[in-house]
Amino acid sequence: MDKPRRPLVLVHGLWDTPHLFRRLVKALEQHQLPLQIPHLPHRLGAVPLSKLAETLDQLIVEQWGAETVIDVLGFSMGGVISRIWLQQLGGSRRTHRFLSVGSPQRGTLTAQWIPACLFAGLADMKRGSPLLRKLNGDVSALEDIECSSYFCRWDVMVVPGWQAVLPVGEQQAVPVITHQQLMSHPLALKLVISKLLSN
Repeated sequence: MDKPRRPLVLVHGLWDTPHLFRRLVKALEQHQLPLQIPHLPHRLGAVPLSKLAETLDQLIVEQWGAETVIDVLGFSMGGVISRIWLQQLGGSRRTHRFLSVGSPQRGTLTAQWIPACLFAGLADMKRGSPLLRKLNGDVSALEDIECSSYFCRWDVMVVPGWQAVLPVGEQQAVPVITHQQLMSHPLALKLVISKLLSN
């Protein structure tokens, strides 16, 4: 008998909804992977990412309880939200694998001139923001997690694209042209699915 697969939580990014993952979900159907795809309303980037991480924590506990070991995939801003959950809210204690896909883990120049007083969540993604300095200053919570980063070198949403990577784990450039193709292009999906289904 096949061993039951770990649940997978998919965390969307800015200006996205769970619909973003429709192609990935369709491709995973045959593998009977338990999924959770929470909706995190960010009010166009006005909600601080720490608040969204708290909401994520509540939704994960509601669906899987407080102990079930899970995998997490965060796309774009969702990858930073996931890191807050992992590193600051204790999520690392129950996570086996974390995939960061096109996430501004070192910030993005596209957020650099965003006023924090109006768009706190967007400002959290500035290069050198207090949030990212704190996350990157102590990555010990990620050391026991299987971490992987996927990025697009020519990304115009996360700039520079090649720095959209975690400070730990393996890193892989995906030969796609746009940010959104990291979650829609067949080649990108093949890479992500291969990692998600690996033992």
